[in-house]
This record gives sequence, C-alpha cells and structure tokens, in this order.
Amino acid sequence: MTMASTTEKIIAMDVWQVSMPVTSQRDHGIGSVANAIDAVIVRLTSESGVHGFGEASPWVVFTGTAENSFSALHRYLRPVVIGSAIGDIAGTMEIARKSIVNATEALAALETALLDLAGKCFNLPVWALLGGKCRDAIPLSVSLANPDFDQDIELLQTLRDDKVNIVKLKTGTCGHEFDLMRLEILRADFPEFDVRVDYNQGMEPTDALRQLKDIEAFAVTFIEQPVARQHFGVMANLRANLDTPLMADESVFSANDMLRAVKEHICDCVSVKIMKSGGLTHSKTISEIAAAAGMASYGGDMFETGIAHLAGTHMIAASPNISLGCEFYQASYYLEQDLLAEPFPIKDGKVQVPETAGLGIEVDMEKISHFAVSHGKE
Repeated sequence: MTMASTTEKIIAMDVWQVSMPVTSQRDHGIGSVANAIDAVIVRLTSESGVHGFGEASPWVVFTGTAENSFSALHRYLRPVVIGSAIGDIAGTMEIARKSIVNATEALAALETALLDLAGKCFNLPVWALLGGKCRDAIPLSVSLANPDFDQDIELLQTLRDDKVNIVKLKTGTCGHEFDLMRLEILRADFPEFDVRVDYNQGMEPTDALRQLKDIEAFAVTFIEQPVARQHFGVMANLRANLDTPLMADESVFSANDMLRAVKEHICDCVSVKIMKSGGLTHSKTISEIAAAAGMASYGGDMFETGIAHLAGTHMIAASPNISLGCEFYQASYYLEQDLLAEPFPIKDGKVQVPETAGLGIEVDMEKISHFAVSHGKE
C-alpha cells in the first residue's frame, strides 16, 4: 500500500442529518426517547479520494440538537477543514475549538473523521494514532430503560444468551417503587448480572439520600448522577454518606469539570463520553485526570450509531483508566438498523477492538442516503 503524504489536503466535506428508527421507548431521568434518534454524519475526502467518517449524536436535553450539530459542521467548521492537511489533526482541532462554542458533538464528529481519514491514509487503526492500545476487548453494558419492564425482561434473556452480563438500570423515571421492583427481579431472576443504576439527574435533592439507601440494599456496582449536574454540593454529600461508589456523568463535560469534581469530592468514578468532551483526545484527558485522583472511568455514550461506537471503542482501547466497561449497545440492541456495512463487533459480551485501518469498519452509504433528512455539501 502506498502511504499518503502527511501534507495531503482535505478537499471535500459532506454532512448528513439522519433519523434512525428505534425498537422501543426509553425513559431516562431527564427525558424520553421514542420512534427515532437523530444523528449527524460527517464525511471528509482527501485529495487521493480516501474518506473519513465521524458522528455527532446529541440529545436535546443533554447536549443539544442535531440541527445545531449539522449547522456547526456544515456552516462554521467547513472553512476550518477544507484545505487542511490530513496529518495535522491537532492543529485543525485547535482552530475548530476556537471557531465555535459548546458544539461538543460536532467537534467529536470532526475529530473522529480526521482520525479515521488519517488512519486509512497511513494504514493505522485509530487507537494507534492515540498512542496505542492497552486492551483488545471491552466488557459491554446494556441499559434497561423501557417503561414496559416485561420487554426489558425479554432483552435480559437475549443478553444472557449473548453472554452480556452487565446491565445499567435507568432509574428515577416512574417512581421509587418501580425501581425497587425491577431491582428485586434482577437480583432474583438474573443473579449473574453485574447491575448498575443511573438516574440521569432524575432525583430531587431532598429525596436522594433516603431513596439511595434503599438502592444500596441491592449491592449495585455504582450509582450514576442521581441529581442535576450543577448540584456539586449535593453530590459531595451523597458520596460522603453512601457506601456504593457514586459516578458523575452530566456533572463532568470537560477537563475543568473533572478537576472541580476531584477538588470538591463529588464522585468515586466518572462516565467519559466523546460527545460531552468534544472528542477522543479530550476524553482521554478526562480519564487521565480521574486516574491521577484514584478514580476509575466508564465508557459512556449517547444515542449513537455504530460510527460513534467505533470512535468510543478506539478511545477506550487507548485509555488504561477506563476500566468499568462501555455502553456501546445501541447499534446492536436498540436501533432497527445501523449505518455500518458490517455488524458492530461484539463477541461473548465484549466489544472487540478493531485492528484494521481507521475506525476499522466501513460505512454503508446506501443506508446514510436512506435515513438522511438533510445533506450539506460544497
């Protein structure tokens, strides 16, 4: 294979907003999802005709809208990218971060596409561009959030057959008694599962400690973000009064947030997401700050297709401290169809880290065209 020059230029950028049908409703602490999820796909093209793909997967109550991500990429980041050198990822991202504020998902999509493109041009997997990998497989966690718990029981039986043994129960949406009932069933009928709970900010601060004491009786692995992201003091108080590790998610978007979380003792571990932090390299930085403070990290995600899952997989492969598994399950267990040309790689309950160039699996352009609701190009 003839390697591309590091100075070869990016000459084209396509952006699609896609609407991806899902299999059921899901209730999270701060909102629900049903019918379809919205994502934004970006494709970069080099002078030699190589393509690099990335994905922005926002959620309106968490990080923003797909329309915002589409506009950020198509209108504002396009001038930064066109004409840039494929080997200058850090330089391009530095300009991009100074060109637009808050559009973390768009920045994550851009960095993913830059890394995918460079990896294909230089015949390296993305994890190699991030410093190398420390693991070949990542334990998969699947979230349970269907208001119809009978359907989640069917999902649990499928997961058992597929050798997935980590689940995260989405709590705080249908009342405390509903949460306790589901935990009782999980412990009685699925004792082999590692069970975590996640409130997605769904608890009122005044009720939190009392109710979380009930949750602790089920020996869950961690309790994630029980209260709103700004309640650092409440998180610190909960952490001090609970035996179960407390995980921060929405409270930690950036490296500065992570530093504050360490200083104010709000958590024992942290969920790292490329959509929150604005890319793979910033996510690695957050996990490294957590490591320095003696905290483990978890590979979280948004409502994603396999493209973003792959980006997160490479990031975790290159991040020693992200040791609590990952939740890259939507492409396999939630979307009616994915955008990858091959199934997202899961074997025996673990995500398999790709060894081939770039993200490691090609994107199916026919599927992008089928699910696209808008397309921006020059």
